[in-house]
Amino acid sequence: MVEMELLGVQVELPSNSPLLLLREMVGQGRVLPVVIDTPEAHAIHRGIEGIRLARPLTHDLLVTMLEDLQATVTSVTVTELRERTFFAEIELEVAGQRHSISARPSDAIAIAVRTETPIYASEEVLAEAGQVIATHPSDEEGNDPDELLDEFKQFLDDVSPDDF
Repeated sequence: MVEMELLGVQVELPSNSPLLLLREMVGQGRVLPVVIDTPEAHAIHRGIEGIRLARPLTHDLLVTMLEDLQATVTSVTVTELRERTFFAEIELEVAGQRHSISARPSDAIAIAVRTETPIYASEEVLAEAGQVIATHPSDEEGNDPDELLDEFKQFLDDVSPDDF
């Protein structure tokens, strides 16, 4: 498993499809783009920004339920890419027992941002769908998210869904 960082959610033009962007923390700097639905994009954004609504929405409700049941989310992993669909697992610990719950990556990440849980991707998924984004020489460490997002937008202009 490769630890990932959440760069954010971007809207792919011209289709206006939200993309979840993950980047490996150590290694080649591959970016993993995952097309997600708009409600989950909003949920991830709200989680990143710490926005709480008057009444809990689904991901907030799930996190509250897990906390009340004394369950700990230990990790979230994008595990597989099958027929252009990504799969993920949420790892939980409850009363000393580990449980793995299958989930859509968007839901798993929405929960991860609310629980400050590490995010991973399998090496197989990164090998198949990860995109290496070259950094500018002026970006000494290659860690400027704005630069990476700009370069990724340029990449998206030149890519079609069939490339994935």
